[in-house]
Amino acid sequence: MSNISAMDKVQLARKAERPKSLDYINLIFDDFIELHGDRCFSDDKSIVAGIASINKTSVTVIGQQKGKTTTENLERNFGMTNPDGYRKALRLMKQAEKFSRPIITFIDTPGAYPGIGAEERGQGEAIAKNLLEMSRLEVPIICIVIGEGSSGGALALGVGDRIVMLENAVYSILSPEGFASILYKDASKAPEAAEKMRITAHDLKDMNIIDKIIKEPDGGAQNDVSKVANSIKKYIIDALKDLSKTSTKTLLKERYNKFRAIGNLK
Repeated sequence: MSNISAMDKVQLARKAERPKSLDYINLIFDDFIELHGDRCFSDDKSIVAGIASINKTSVTVIGQQKGKTTTENLERNFGMTNPDGYRKALRLMKQAEKFSRPIITFIDTPGAYPGIGAEERGQGEAIAKNLLEMSRLEVPIICIVIGEGSSGGALALGVGDRIVMLENAVYSILSPEGFASILYKDASKAPEAAEKMRITAHDLKDMNIIDKIIKEPDGGAQNDVSKVANSIKKYIIDALKDLSKTSTKTLLKERYNKFRAIGNLK
């Protein structure tokens, strides 16, 4: 489906019936135990996080969770994370480092929650701290963009040794509508903006920002969730096997170089 427009892929990534993080977690991992709270303010339900196993390897799994119905989206805040959610994610990441567990993240958000309460509780600081801490965690990190990956809200779970995207996922600094509003002063020009932003998996692979594209069935991942989950599972197992051969010093150096190279793209 690489021949469809960038805006078509944005719409596919936003489909309500598209599989969410918990769909993949339940299909890919064994014995998932969800853990809650940031030990500071609350339990943000837009982040699901816990411990699990895959191929007999213990891992920490963290995902951004949207809903498939209005009721579920209200409960999950439409996948828009508050600072409490980012701090919950970081708490679990630090725990993973303590117990030498690899970290798997699933990215699917229209962006961090922009509410007043989120800003009062340090939204920017929470995202920035995740970026800093993820860059130096001494365990392998695999990041998977399964739907929308927008703005710092997505990047806060996106600093990893391997970054992969589903074929119809998108990954960008902001939404095409937001980009069009700023650049063209006209949100209706979002389709044109989406093309210029180069936000599709194929664009990002061409720029070496991501490491791999995971295929989806025609029409999107919702048409064969098990097949897509099996492809993700195989990738995780193979990547963990590869990363386990790398020393901690080399792992951190390669992660640093990876993001330096991305930062130097023009």
